[in-house]
Amino acid sequence: MKAKSNAKKLVAQSVIGEVHSPAAATPYRVDHTGRARVLPATGGITYNVKVGDSVFGMQGDHIEPGVSIQNKERTENVALNLLACVGNEAKVVSGEAKGKKGVVTGKHGGIEHVLVYFPKDVLDELAIGDKIQVKAQGQGMLVEGFEESIHALNMDPAFFEKLGATVKDGKLQVPVAAVVPAHLMGSGIGSASAYQGDYDIMTADAEELKQNGLEKLRYGDIVLLQDCDTSYGRGFLKGAATIGIVVHSNCILMGHGPGVTTLLTAKTPVLEGVLTKSANLADYMGLK
Repeated sequence: MKAKSNAKKLVAQSVIGEVHSPAAATPYRVDHTGRARVLPATGGITYNVKVGDSVFGMQGDHIEPGVSIQNKERTENVALNLLACVGNEAKVVSGEAKGKKGVVTGKHGGIEHVLVYFPKDVLDELAIGDKIQVKAQGQGMLVEGFEESIHALNMDPAFFEKLGATVKDGKLQVPVAAVVPAHLMGSGIGSASAYQGDYDIMTADAEELKQNGLEKLRYGDIVLLQDCDTSYGRGFLKGAATIGIVVHSNCILMGHGPGVTTLLTAKTPVLEGVLTKSANLADYMGLK
């Protein structure tokens, strides 16, 4: 049976941000082997990295695919990062690309960016400082039959429909591209809330990644995090599960790696992943 949400009861509200310039305090980032590297990182308009690409494919650190937006005013930026949800429509409201539309693809904690996909021709028209307005909807979502046991976070109700989640034997089953064991979850654990930002799959151990089929992760992949509870923060809980989306690239820093924004989480074993190669935002939303 196909899962249903309370979509008709979810408020749709505008939030806005500007295309945020990359920023750097030092040239160097020290990787997990102790080597100092100089690499592109967060922010700006990333022209040749997009949702659906490998998170390991390019020379960078915490690379954000597409467009990174932020608000200069702190409390307004908190609202942008809190209310914008994966799958929301984003519209350019200033500059040469005014009127063009894209899709929210994730949220990146620490830098506090909302990430947005636009087609390549739109990227070429955008400039740092252009304003992007998001039709934010999704926070407050409930999954029918799991109102008390599953938290739904950061997800547009239309995107939830596209996920193809089903109810079977009292459990919510969601197609996922990969399953991540809890011991690989790193930076971001202990955060007070998963309603914004992300946390990272650690990638220093290449063999462990390969054994778990994680060496082929892509931006936009839907993944299951085993024994990870992100209901009221982020941490380990045996039997818990989190369904999330991969939002940024691999990272060279110890304790870091591809970031995951929470979409669904449960403290008890009512949330299951069904391995599906095409469980990716680009496939669900038709992003080219």
